[in-house]
Amino acid sequence: MPPLLDDDALAGSAVVANSAMNRDRQLAGINSYERELGFNPVDVLAALLRVTGAPDTVAWLDLCCGSGRALIQAAGRLHEAGVADRVLVEGVDLVDAFDPAPDVPWLRLTVAPVLEWVPARRYDLITSVHGLHYVGDKLGLLARAAGWLTDGGRLVADLDLAEVRLAAGAPAGRRLATDLREAGFSYDGRRRRIGRDDRGDVTLPYEYLGADATAGPNYTGQDAVHSYYRRRGGRPG
Repeated sequence: MPPLLDDDALAGSAVVANSAMNRDRQLAGINSYERELGFNPVDVLAALLRVTGAPDTVAWLDLCCGSGRALIQAAGRLHEAGVADRVLVEGVDLVDAFDPAPDVPWLRLTVAPVLEWVPARRYDLITSVHGLHYVGDKLGLLARAAGWLTDGGRLVADLDLAEVRLAAGAPAGRRLATDLREAGFSYDGRRRRIGRDDRGDVTLPYEYLGADATAGPNYTGQDAVHSYYRRRGGRPG
């Protein structure tokens, strides 16, 4: 096992302060949230507003939102559609590198470590587009985010199981995928995408040990962070 960083040290590493990932990604188009997620978040919010008995406000939270460009564009589209007074588009990122954004109540961009940030509400949609690659306790964040959903809310994020390692260094792999599914998540190994379709109080059987910021490039070609765990109730790996 390589020397591992705690959250404070990891936040100060050059890999986590990545200036490329999510800095130029648009809401729709070639390099976009729509392409990465397989849907446009604006369409999801608009569909929720059309449901009989829809809540007064529907909300989308994007974790590790980068420049926030896609969220700013989404807020603009929702305003043009005349539904801005019934939505909240919220993004959280460690680095203060947001694009210029209008000061409007339906858009909120916050600078904070995602593992320390505490929401003030629940969300109908939670996304993280390639953000978990730079988070230390990836499993801890997923467990917390499951509790931030509304009943029937949807979570979608990129998760590469090769970046989740056991203490001996091997990827957690299939056993982790099974544990995630048993906890109510879905996992698409081909797309490296994790999902969830309802709020839940989640406890995963893994103890976080620390992160390796020297792991090198992952499947995206960008340097990523390996997260190390000890599996509770079993061999350390």
